[in-house]
Amino acid sequence: MARKVKDVMTAPPHTVTPATTLREVAGVMRDRDVGGVVVAEGDTVLGVLTDRDIVVRCVADGGDPGQRTAEDVCSGRLAIVGPEDDAAEAVRVMRDHAVRRLPVVDGDRLVGIVSLGDLAVERDPGSALADISAERPNT
Repeated sequence: MARKVKDVMTAPPHTVTPATTLREVAGVMRDRDVGGVVVAEGDTVLGVLTDRDIVVRCVADGGDPGQRTAEDVCSGRLAIVGPEDDAAEAVRVMRDHAVRRLPVVDGDRLVGIVSLGDLAVERDPGSALADISAERPNT
């Protein structure tokens, strides 16, 4: 039986507001040991922001992470899935949109986030990505 997104997603997702500075976002990522957060106002998803976005769209361009905000650099091209979607649908959406994380939205409400690592652990537990994703952080 195919698993649902709700069975593999992280809930609740880590969120930041559009006005959160990138320095604050980096602190959230460090403290929660995540590589991405959802940029949202309430339950309304505005984008996804990854550690790579901070580096490529701010730091590498000489930007000041203390001045730039989540809204400035988050991915605006939004792909989402629902909690009742099959995990295979999440894989398809990730592939089609070339993303590694998807907000999970139920109606208009943000309920979780699913990552490529979450899906690897679910669909191919013997893979290298699943092994890495399942390990405890080495902080």
